[in-house]
Amino acid sequence: MPILLVEDNEFNRDMLSRRLSRRGFDVVVATDGEEALAVVRSTSPDLILLDMSLPKVDGWEVARTLKKDPQTAHVPIIALTAHAMIGDREKALAAGCDEYESKPVNFERLVQKIRRLLQRDEGIS
Repeated sequence: MPILLVEDNEFNRDMLSRRLSRRGFDVVVATDGEEALAVVRSTSPDLILLDMSLPKVDGWEVARTLKKDPQTAHVPIIALTAHAMIGDREKALAAGCDEYESKPVNFERLVQKIRRLLQRDEGIS
């Protein structure tokens, strides 16, 4: 079950993809919002980890675009953002994200959110 990691920061992308792979997740990466939209359509990920501050097309627009499209609306999105101000979580959820994780990422909490969303998506209680 592929997870799409959309992150423009090379260090964050490398660290998260390696740690997720070690946990048994199949990780596909994209480095900007434009690439993310193309990769979603070509790989059909089961979940998306989406940095909100991206070049070309930002994460807010990526989330809105994916949630408007009937072919991708069901894919859970976890917003990854350094925007940890009051209201940012609500802004991410309003854009279509299913969950929110501030940076620096608490990896154990992120894995719990991933597993919960994947189970929900599969209809497992």
